Amino acid sequence: MKNTTTKSSSPLRIYCDIFGHNYEMTKKVTSHVKEYTCKCCKRQLTTNGNGKLTELTPKYQEINAILEDIYTRRMSRLKSKTLSSSIY
Repeated sequence: MKNTTTKSSSPLRIYCDIFGHNYEMTKKVTSHVKEYTCKCCKRQLTTNGNGKLTELTPKYQEINAILEDIYTRRMSRLKSKTLSSSIY
């Protein structure tokens, strides 16, 4: 017989099981990648490479952090490029 682990059976978790999660966007990594958290049970999700929601694991947290760093550098470089080209 397998030994199964049960998830937390808090009242908020039961509410989400019955009525569904109430997600809110907590972080905008890029224009396409965002992180979401359920207001009730604090479950965290992010968008994967296909645009589908997936569980926010430490692996995805690291990917999102690196992606955000690359995105902000690129946006600041493009912004400075457009400012310098508009001067001339």
